[in-house]
Amino acid sequence: MPHEFELREEIELDATPDQVWEAIATGPGIDSWFMGRNEVEPREGGTTRMTLMGFTNEGKVTAWEPSSRFAYQSAENPDGTFMAFEYLIEGRGEGSTVLRLVHSGFLGDDWEAEYDALTKGDAVYMRKLAAYLKHFPGRTSTYELFAPGPQIADQERVWAAFKDALGLTGTVAEGDPVRLTVDGLAPVEGVVQFAGLPTSVGVRTGDGLYTFMHGYRDTVVVEYHGFSDDVDEKEIERAWQSWLSRLAA
Repeated sequence: MPHEFELREEIELDATPDQVWEAIATGPGIDSWFMGRNEVEPREGGTTRMTLMGFTNEGKVTAWEPSSRFAYQSAENPDGTFMAFEYLIEGRGEGSTVLRLVHSGFLGDDWEAEYDALTKGDAVYMRKLAAYLKHFPGRTSTYELFAPGPQIADQERVWAAFKDALGLTGTVAEGDPVRLTVDGLAPVEGVVQFAGLPTSVGVRTGDGLYTFMHGYRDTVVVEYHGFSDDVDEKEIERAWQSWLSRLAA
């Protein structure tokens, strides 16, 4: 039996309402902080598409009020499950904006684990959106990596691996300097953008955003949004998949 749910998030963004709209209601904008590759037909009743890991899911735009309100809903599955997203944009002084997200719908038999993952994930993606708008204004992602790895229940082991890859020790806090070192890729300097241990940590470099998550049913996930034209996609994918494989061993 489907289980109804509703989650709410609110965040203040260092961006204008028009900039926020471009980030949440256009394909290239969504690609720059969310997951997969996205398309949005710009009208109420238009089609949305998200392509992730070789699969494309379609939805429908249910509200289209530029720089004010955007909403869409995925197609309903045979078991009655679906997800709906509504974004409400409110401009504030000095070029800032408050964004409210209402994430609702129906979850399936594994609803408790799904609900837990969505609760944590929504907060992470809102933080990624804030980082994107503040540090990469006017740019869109040229490459997006979404790499799910092994399921590992040992939280301490997972975070020890994350911290080792990032050159971090002790308590992790926003603003900490990072040296990202992964076999197969050149070392990269950056900073901790947000620290949501034991669920997630976000890192910002000069040309990208990295997110490390211990997510749905203890799945380890690495995400990367690159804003440089000089990206070797196959090299990046090989390096991170190798890293995840070693973590699973």
